[in-house]
Amino acid sequence: MLELEQYAQDITGIRKSILAAGEALHIDHMKEQIDELTEEMNQPEFWNDTERSTRVNQKLGHLKNKLAHYEGLLSTADDIDTMMELAKEENDEEMVQEIGTELASLKEKADALELETLMRGDYDDNDAVLSLHAGAGGTEAQDWTQMLYRMYTRYCERMGFEVKLLDLLDGDEAGIKSVTFEVSGDHAYGYLRGEKGVHRLVRISPFDANARRHTSFSSLDVAPMIEDDGDEIKVDMKYVRVDTYHSSGAGGQNVNKTSSAVRMTYVKDDVTIVVACQTERDQVQNRATCMKMLKAKLLELKEREKEQQMADIKGEMKKIEWGSQIRSYVFQPYTMVKDHRTNYESGNIDDVMNGNLEGFVTAYLKMQ
Repeated sequence: MLELEQYAQDITGIRKSILAAGEALHIDHMKEQIDELTEEMNQPEFWNDTERSTRVNQKLGHLKNKLAHYEGLLSTADDIDTMMELAKEENDEEMVQEIGTELASLKEKADALELETLMRGDYDDNDAVLSLHAGAGGTEAQDWTQMLYRMYTRYCERMGFEVKLLDLLDGDEAGIKSVTFEVSGDHAYGYLRGEKGVHRLVRISPFDANARRHTSFSSLDVAPMIEDDGDEIKVDMKYVRVDTYHSSGAGGQNVNKTSSAVRMTYVKDDVTIVVACQTERDQVQNRATCMKMLKAKLLELKEREKEQQMADIKGEMKKIEWGSQIRSYVFQPYTMVKDHRTNYESGNIDDVMNGNLEGFVTAYLKMQ
C-alpha cells in the first residue's frame, strides 16, 4: 500500500524528532534529578519544612510528568509501527485510516515537545505575571484591553494554565483601564514572554455613532514569578511605599469594609514600579503577593540591564501609541473573509481556541 510506505517514512522522521527533543531536554539528567528528589523526600525530616517540601513535591511532579510525556510519545511511535505491520499483513484498509489519524496526532504532540526544547531561558519554566494597560484611544482602548484580557485567559485555558486575577481597574464607560493576573503552569513564562509589547487594533468603532474607523492601543507586560529567589533579588524597603485601601468589586462581609487591598510603589533613581493586589480578603496575603510581583518586575529589569535593553523599558515602550506596537489587529479597511463572517453571525467566541484570533475578536464585537 502506498499509504503505508509514506507512513513508514513519516514515523521515522517523527521518531528522530522525538529523540532529538529528548537529548535537548536532557532526559538522562532529568532521571537523575527525579532519583535525587525522591531520595530527599524519603528523609524523615523532609516534611518538617512545609515550604521546602511543597516546592520539591511540585518540582518532582513536573519532572515526572515531562518524562512520562516523552516516554509516552516513544511508546505511541512503537504502537504505530506494530499497527503498520499488522495492516500490511492483513491488508486492512480501516486500520490504515486509523494509522493516519494516530500519526497526525503524534506529529502534533512531537511538534509541541520540540517547541519546549526552545525554552532554555533561566525563567522559562516559571509562572508569569501579566499586566495589561489601556493606552491611546480612550474608551476604545479600554474596550480593546478587555478583549485582550479575555483572549489571553482563553489561551491559558486552552494550554491548561491556571489564571488568577490580582488587580483590575474598570474603564470609565466600557472595558478596563488596567488588569494584572498571574498565570501558573508548565513553561507559562516561556510561552507568554514573547507577547510583551504594545498591541494595536483598527476597527469600525461600536462607540462612534458615525461608524468611523478608530485605532486603539494596549500594552502587555510579562514578568516571571519568583518563588525562591535566594539572594538573587533583594528588595530594599526604604525605596518602597506601601499603601492599603478598600478593595473594589461586588464586596461581601469583609472585602469593602477593611483596607485589605495593598499597593506597593518602588521608586529608586529613575525607576518607578507600581504593583497592586486586592483579590484576597486578607491584607497579609495581598502584601505577600505584591512582594512576589515586585520581585518579578525587578528581576525583569535586571535581565534587561544584562542584555543592554533598558531603553525598551524606560524609553519608547512606555508610549502606548503609534510606532510602538509589536502586533496589529486590522479589521478595516480590509473586508471580512467568509470564515470570519460565519463566526460573526454565529457568535463563536471559541475561535481563539483554534488560533483564529481575528474570528475571536470579531465574534466578541458581535456580542457587545
